[in-house]
Amino acid sequence: MATIEKLTESLGIGEVAERTGLSVHALRFYEREGLLVGPVHRTAGGRRRYSPTDVDWLGICVRLRESGMPLAELKRFAGLVRQGPGNEPERLRLLDAHQRRVEEQIRALEECRSVIARKVGVYADHVARGAAAGLWDPTTAAD
Repeated sequence: MATIEKLTESLGIGEVAERTGLSVHALRFYEREGLLVGPVHRTAGGRRRYSPTDVDWLGICVRLRESGMPLAELKRFAGLVRQGPGNEPERLRLLDAHQRRVEEQIRALEECRSVIARKVGVYADHVARGAAAGLWDPTTAAD
């Protein structure tokens, strides 16, 4: 019974790829680059087996990368986690700096969204009134 439980607790690389949204190639890259917090276990035949903890960690890595964390910082963070307790202030500094960058990106995107919303409103209004022809047409000469 313990063997069946162990098998259901571990996942193959294809299953992990499906759950995390990472490709099999990306999962191998993450392992090679030292981005995982523990070793990936292997079967007697050499096939990778991932634990639920591995999958949870990969989910964090995906979000950090999607939010723009540089690979070098993600490696540093993973290394600190791998080292275990005692370096939490350094982990916090890394995450705090990243959070500030993400918040700045969000502010910049909100400004972009505002400009786009104004332009959509202008174009929607002109199209609805049938007056869109020549709307901000750089090919026409100004009088």
